[in-house]
Amino acid sequence: MTDQPVADVVVAWTTLPPEADAAAFARTLVSERLAACVTRCGTVQSVYRWEGGIEQADEQLVMIKTTRSCVDALRARVIELHPYDTPEFIVAPVIDGARDYLQWVRDSTRSG
Repeated sequence: MTDQPVADVVVAWTTLPPEADAAAFARTLVSERLAACVTRCGTVQSVYRWEGGIEQADEQLVMIKTTRSCVDALRARVIELHPYDTPEFIVAPVIDGARDYLQWVRDSTRSG
C-alpha cells in the first residue's frame, strides 16, 4: 500500500454544454495523465447568476479524479479545452477512500 496521506487525492469537477464532446474531453485529460479517471454524469440542470440575470441551462457534469500535484496543470488544460468563457472548476479533497483505489489514482497521474 502507501504511506501517503489521503488528502493528496482530489476530485475536481466542471460542467460542459450539452453539445460538447465530453468523451473526447475526458479522453484528453486521462491520456495526458492529468486525471486517473473522468466520470461523465450525464445531463444536469444548472441555475446561476450571469451578467446580471438568472440563467438556467442543461449541462453535462464531469467529475475528475486526480492528485493535488496535478491540479494546476489540470486547471490550465480544462480552461484551454473548455468552450465557456468562465468554466466551472472546483476541487475538493478526498478525506477517505479505498487505499488501493487512491493508490491507483496516484499511479495513473503525472504525480504517480
